[in-house]
Amino acid sequence: MKLGSFDIIGNIAVLPLFTKNPAAIARQLMHENKSIKTVFMKAGKIKGRLRRNHLKFISGVRTKETIHRESGCSFKLDVEKCYFSPRLSNDRIDVCRQVKPGEKVLVMFSGIGPYSIVLAKNSKAKEVYGIELNTLATHYSQENIKLNKLKNCFAIQGDVKKIIPKLKKKGLKFDRIVMARPQLKEDFLEDALKISKEGTIIHFYDFLKEEEMPESALDKITSAVNKSKKKLRWIDSWKIIRWKRALEIGPRKWRVRVDFYVF
Repeated sequence: MKLGSFDIIGNIAVLPLFTKNPAAIARQLMHENKSIKTVFMKAGKIKGRLRRNHLKFISGVRTKETIHRESGCSFKLDVEKCYFSPRLSNDRIDVCRQVKPGEKVLVMFSGIGPYSIVLAKNSKAKEVYGIELNTLATHYSQENIKLNKLKNCFAIQGDVKKIIPKLKKKGLKFDRIVMARPQLKEDFLEDALKISKEGTIIHFYDFLKEEEMPESALDKITSAVNKSKKKLRWIDSWKIIRWKRALEIGPRKWRVRVDFYVF
């Protein structure tokens, strides 16, 4: 039987929506990969502000909690109640390689802490802060900070729009801001710019079709920067440091990352 695309998160495999013969595929997966102990199938799209999955149990040990390992880091999570994509591991380490010694980094919409923890553990960042609305995801993020024995990483539970003014009031501004969740009802760029400073690098994510790249994202960035009365640093013909396809999410549709300086 030919296996289609699926995700492995720790010792749990998650089959895509509408997988044919999921029980047979689960048996094959567990036979060929002894580290897989549980198999679920997606039973709906990721929904809501808390980004929760809807999963159907197929086979194995009936648990939704696992520990996933990536880039020398360990992440404990509930695969249904907390959003996590193992397919973004390359993007996380790519952002990590750009972090300079002594930087203060903010990760917006940080989830269980994959970007925060990879950056804190694998770079020489001074401090890495993550903000996440999902209370359970924040709990796991705090647990994962302890699990990875980090002293320079902090998880904050709450709404980005309410937390950022509090950070600003404390005088916190960041050298690098990772906007880890694309295409919300608002782009939250104006919020990120409130705690940026001269030379801050922002990693902005968006979902774009091939024909929209990267101009659609650039329009959002330019509009937000103009409203904030800050300036973009025009680096090249694309007016940014760079942009890249971070993850293919469908036919001719991508999760795109745009990296740019603010002054």
